[in-house]
Amino acid sequence: MVYLQSKVAVVTGAAQGIGAAIVERFVAEGVKVAALDVNGDKLRERWQTAGDQVVAFECDVTDGELVKRVFEEIYSRFEKIDILVNNAGITRDAIFHKMTEAQWHSVMDVNLTSMFHTCQAVIPAMRKQEYGKIVNISSVSSWGNAGQANYSASKAGVLGFTKTLAKENGGKNITVNAIAPGQIDTEMTKDLPENIQMMALMLTPAGRLGDTSEVASVARFLASDDSSFVNGECIQVNGGFLMV
Repeated sequence: MVYLQSKVAVVTGAAQGIGAAIVERFVAEGVKVAALDVNGDKLRERWQTAGDQVVAFECDVTDGELVKRVFEEIYSRFEKIDILVNNAGITRDAIFHKMTEAQWHSVMDVNLTSMFHTCQAVIPAMRKQEYGKIVNISSVSSWGNAGQANYSASKAGVLGFTKTLAKENGGKNITVNAIAPGQIDTEMTKDLPENIQMMALMLTPAGRLGDTSEVASVARFLASDDSSFVNGECIQVNGGFLMV
């Protein structure tokens, strides 16, 4: 086993759900974590008992200039960033012919453009130190899902983005991989209509929702040197809902 005690990680969307579970797993491994979320109050409340192992940064990751300033502060505090987990994401579901331009752009900005900002903030330093682990959260919806043209397109974009950065930076000992969760028990899933939730369960061979800790375990693997020869991949965490 390769331990992570000396590492520094940034996790976006860290106030709840999958992001919070990933922070918890990293903390258990001894990682220093910069936890980012647009909801500063919820973020600080969630991590107020974590001591100096988790530092909360209120940050709207769709704002490129703000991301630059926050990451400068992170580098100033921790001196390095070894791991970046791009988890921040939203849904604004609607059948396409009823979808508004605002719904389209808000999802694209949070789910995809945010990764442009955060990766640009870390990749130059990762290339210089010749080490880095980037984990991008995609979704089974990247293969298409009714009522989610915006979300599906953004999450499919994450996969192309991931593979491109993997090709560009693999020679600098930087791996860039994605995780595509299925139906995970999160606040976002609870907001889905009951008939949609039941249909998802019927189509999942495991017969249950996934737990956020199960996604966090895969993130831990991809963030560690155990995955040193895994690059440009997307690992499905969906209980068999989608097999590709």
